[in-house]
Amino acid sequence: MVAKANLFVVSAPSGAGKTSLLKQLIKELGCVQTAISHTTRDKRESEVDGKDYHFVTADEFKFLIDEGAFHEYATVFGNSYGTSKSSITTQTSQGIDVILEIDWQGARQIKQQIPKSRSVFILPPSQAALESRLQGRGQDDDSVINQRMSEAISEMSHYNEYDYLVINDDFSMAVEEIKAIIQAERQKLPIQQLKHAQMLSNLLE
Repeated sequence: MVAKANLFVVSAPSGAGKTSLLKQLIKELGCVQTAISHTTRDKRESEVDGKDYHFVTADEFKFLIDEGAFHEYATVFGNSYGTSKSSITTQTSQGIDVILEIDWQGARQIKQQIPKSRSVFILPPSQAALESRLQGRGQDDDSVINQRMSEAISEMSHYNEYDYLVINDDFSMAVEEIKAIIQAERQKLPIQQLKHAQMLSNLLE
């Protein structure tokens, strides 16, 4: 099936506000959805299987890898995450832009397999702001926060591998910047030719 929409990869260190930004973006912008990843991590109380993630066992995840079901997969904080090929193909062929919330390892794999995809990295304005956001969640103790800060600094070093960079200092401005990226990519010639093939044909008869 031919893709009539774009695939966006969005990465950020834990605590940079990626999930909140994308939820607001989807609320404001039509025809864009986040891909639902598979994961082996435990489901949090507020999460819904099949909506937030597809929660699977380690054995089930390995089976999907062996079947070649994933565009990309990686292990983060001891848990595995993977992006299904079929779900992306189905959505983009219907003209729905798809956003993948994955780390830099997954972003590299996606870029190799789907060179036309576009990637966005979200950074916090400072390490102090990032640590404050992690503490504000109230989900983790100090040792876990310290581990996440260390991982975040390592992950942030890969920002220069991405097509776009957004600093989440002012939330509303960051939403508008990501929205502008998506809207600009939607107007590129190959996508417009596919979406409006019949109209273009009629215009040039």
